[in-house]
Amino acid sequence: MDKRRRKQLKTTHNNCSEVSSIEWEVINMTEQEEDMIYRMHKLVGDRWGLIAGRIPGRKAEEIERFWLMSHSQVFASKRTAQLNKPR
Repeated sequence: MDKRRRKQLKTTHNNCSEVSSIEWEVINMTEQEEDMIYRMHKLVGDRWGLIAGRIPGRKAEEIERFWLMSHSQVFASKRTAQLNKPR
């Protein structure tokens, strides 16, 4: 019988709260920023860091979130509901 000690994997539990994509705030982009994102995505795909490097003041996470929100059915229905609200 092998009497060597076997190392046990230590498990750690982080108390981090996950944020559902449904809870994201709407990211407002200018028309120029939106146009740049669409054109860059067509050229380089989902390389958000590269796209964000072309838009001053924007982070890759913001660009990706904007893209997901503008191309998702869940967010599309929310956007149309917000646009159709009487003011």
